[in-house]
Amino acid sequence: MSDDVILEAKGLARSFGGIKAVDGVSFELKANQVLGIIGPNGSGKTTLVNLLTGFVKPDQGQILYKGQDVTGLPPYKLAGLGVARSFQMVKPFYELPAFKNLIIPLFSSRVRRLAGGKSGDRDAVAKDLLEEVGFERDSQVITQRAGSLPHGYLKRMELAKCMALRPDLYVLDELFSGLSLAEVASLVPVIDKLMAQGATIIMVEHRLRELFRIANQVIVLNFGRKIAHGAPQEVMNNPEVKSAYLGSETED
Repeated sequence: MSDDVILEAKGLARSFGGIKAVDGVSFELKANQVLGIIGPNGSGKTTLVNLLTGFVKPDQGQILYKGQDVTGLPPYKLAGLGVARSFQMVKPFYELPAFKNLIIPLFSSRVRRLAGGKSGDRDAVAKDLLEEVGFERDSQVITQRAGSLPHGYLKRMELAKCMALRPDLYVLDELFSGLSLAEVASLVPVIDKLMAQGATIIMVEHRLRELFRIANQVIVLNFGRKIAHGAPQEVMNNPEVKSAYLGSETED
């Protein structure tokens, strides 16, 4: 594995009740790139993400992160190594203020290690991160109870929680789902900034137009198999992809 490959999947497979959700998927992801994962409903996208982030163990295959075999490691250990994952279905701490939802990653051993053991003002850091993703600093929304926030703010908070961990690899599961075009447009500069800071990003998305403006490469899944992998325009022109997916952009 070359020095600039941050993540490598080798023949990943996972079945549920005899159904192959992921069927021999392999790929390499170089550092500081954005990889999009797309496919029709039931194609195995979420299962693949769950495998990569430790929420599901593979039946077969291997996952290498920065050259280290991390196959089957639990999510908290992967988080300690610098892998952060957001979720399509947001599940905040509803009764806590928005900024307090970031406190757990800010207390992580990884963040303490990167900060040289200095804790600093975590509340201030949390508020700064929320401001970066579009929360209005001078309004009450940052201190508002998370359960009272609109969907768009909760999705932004998912990204901010990942940012709080200071990861090297972001795995974003349908970050744009349910957002307006204006809300998506406001998040694109945030992703651009993360890339400028050296981050690597995997994005599972149905919002293809928005994804293709960001992604360097795209993987297409169908019935658990990888049917295409390449630059967005190259993938869009693939006849098998057109047949399997691009005629529909419905939500999971």
